[in-house]
Amino acid sequence: MIDQRDEFISEAQEIIEGLSRDLLALDAALKRAGGGHPDTDPDVVNDAFRAVHTLKGLSSLFGVARMSTLSHHLEDLLDDLRLGRSEITAKVLDVLFRAVDVYNLLLVALRAGEPEPQREVDALLAALGAATSSAGGAAASPLGDYDLDPGLLGVLTEYEEHRLRTNLQQGVGLFRIRARFELATIDTGLDDLKARAKPHGEIITYLPSGEGGDADAIELDVLLASRQTTDVLRSVLSGPGLSIDAVSRRGAHPQLSEPPPTVLGEPARLTTPPSAPEEPMRAIPARARDAREAGDPVGGGAAPGRDEDAVALEGPSGLTIRGVAQTVRVDIRKLDHLMNIVAELAIVRSALGRITDRVRGLPELRDLGMELHRLHRSLDRHLGDMQGGILEVRMVPLGQVFDKLARVVRQISREHDKDINLVITGAETEVDKLIVEELSDPLMHMIRNAIDHGIEPLDARRQRGKPDTGTIALNAYQKGNHVVIEVQDDGAGIDEERVLATAQRRGLVTPEESRNLLPREILGFIFLPGFSTKDGASELSGRGVGMDVVKTNIGRLGGVVDVQSELGIGTKMTVTLPITLAIISALVVVVGGRRYALPLASVLEALMFDPFAVRTIEGREVTSLRGQTLALCRLEALFGLARPEGTSPPARQFVVVIGVGSQRLGCVVDSLIGQQDIVIKALGKSLQGVRGFTGATELGDQNVGLVIDAPAIVEEMLVPSEAGRLVGQRRLGAAGGEAS
Repeated sequence: MIDQRDEFISEAQEIIEGLSRDLLALDAALKRAGGGHPDTDPDVVNDAFRAVHTLKGLSSLFGVARMSTLSHHLEDLLDDLRLGRSEITAKVLDVLFRAVDVYNLLLVALRAGEPEPQREVDALLAALGAATSSAGGAAASPLGDYDLDPGLLGVLTEYEEHRLRTNLQQGVGLFRIRARFELATIDTGLDDLKARAKPHGEIITYLPSGEGGDADAIELDVLLASRQTTDVLRSVLSGPGLSIDAVSRRGAHPQLSEPPPTVLGEPARLTTPPSAPEEPMRAIPARARDAREAGDPVGGGAAPGRDEDAVALEGPSGLTIRGVAQTVRVDIRKLDHLMNIVAELAIVRSALGRITDRVRGLPELRDLGMELHRLHRSLDRHLGDMQGGILEVRMVPLGQVFDKLARVVRQISREHDKDINLVITGAETEVDKLIVEELSDPLMHMIRNAIDHGIEPLDARRQRGKPDTGTIALNAYQKGNHVVIEVQDDGAGIDEERVLATAQRRGLVTPEESRNLLPREILGFIFLPGFSTKDGASELSGRGVGMDVVKTNIGRLGGVVDVQSELGIGTKMTVTLPITLAIISALVVVVGGRRYALPLASVLEALMFDPFAVRTIEGREVTSLRGQTLALCRLEALFGLARPEGTSPPARQFVVVIGVGSQRLGCVVDSLIGQQDIVIKALGKSLQGVRGFTGATELGDQNVGLVIDAPAIVEEMLVPSEAGRLVGQRRLGAAGGEAS
């Protein structure tokens, strides 16, 4: 797991590298023009502008104030270029490329926890101002004339920045009001200050100063634009805990004051902390340093053989083109390819193990057999490490999906006038990247159903004595080799009688058959295509689509979804998934003379099959396992296998107990081969409709075996009646249904 700082650095460096590529394209176009007007692609300039704009917002979000301020000024220049107010010249490109270098210096300092390169940034800001005016005569930004805090420009909204520019262009003065408010009365106190200030100016923004506050009070900095003098404002706005000072103008070019400490996640402040002590100027060449000390706003004199009007910005000797990010973004398909290679090596390992066993059985080759055994153990250990490393790279936290769902809940609840609180736990639980991506739609449907079908309107909740605010709990945790995700609401619950009546009306089950259905089987109807108990469709749901999509998509991931509900109390949906689908451990079994692979994550135990302990209950074979009734499934009959002529079932068979969620099933097999790591391959278009198998895999000796879909087998066999079996079949293969 990488922390916030690493995430910011990785994202920022990727943006900066893209900006560099865009600048190289502009430079190539300028060279092709031979000094004339370059025929540049407008999209390239727009991409550069968007990159800097994104970097401005990102650095502001993470509290990297100096980078945010630099991006703001660089954005002004690129905006002039893309709108045609300035021309692309070699001088302008020099400054833009220099900005890339300074960005990298800022990232290097952030990574190492060292002081930011203040002098390089100041020199670049000076060069940006000179380049803007010399490139196309565009008016310099009025914001640069004022001694504003470095973090301020990064946190202003577009409207606030627009109002600030407008006031400054009209010659209105800027004032900083520092006011202290008690937390208990901050609303009324701030409203009173706004009301008193309104006749004398416009409040641009206000935000915490980060100073002078305590557990009972907070100190705010308020930026006010006004034509009044400081004395007048102090006379009309005076009060306890309140001070007013004019924001002073800068010199010829903006100079950055020392920003607040760069702490990711800490908002930039409007206050002006004390300046940092002067640092050695070893990174700036002596000629450039002398020019700056002599008052040259550009930061360097004219170099021999160069235009006197050129923007002379010498690169400091400390610059480096080495990257600082220690994370790499990898296409998941490349990881799939590596995992396939590991799977092939696992097959080679198994073959080597068989050869080793044969050699060790020969007395004359005992020494060679021992050496092969040592090599096999070493290969097995290193291959296991490689497999674990690749799987770890593929793992991402479920919080990536949960964060999106939080925004969805907020949006939908506001649109449908329902006050809903989403409680998230277990967001740090990790699963395979591919599973996380495929989970988005199923969880979205479940959340939508919880909001529309589950959480009652306000009047209904009050009548039932429930809080006005509904609660949806989203919980995730690891359970063995599986991940369990629970979506629970405190809404109305599912009316089983209404579900059963709808199923009877649609001919899915007869009244006689319905009397034998368990609550779990009744609730299973909600996963059928087009099934909905709502009388009409709403904007959110009720059209009979959604829950079958959930069932199908979860099943495609090798998982199962279970629903529990209590009328008037709420509904809980539980999704059980394997942690990864990339490479899995499987139990290889023989059924009807053919080899199959059962994912080991679904295998609970294996035991000898006792045919004399088999009983028949309601047409289903069962046996007893430690006092509990266990349903049996003869895979040979289920798959419709015909044994080779002249062969019969072995005298000794086995029962492999598989479990998915809370359901258990005993699968009768001929024999057990052993455990093997496998990679599941898709069956292809012609065999996609075959139920009961998730794919195929190579089992060694160039033999291919089918991989049994344990959740599908469990659900297929644990439905008692013919009508119920139809339900199970539709669950496995169809798409489109919704909960009620």
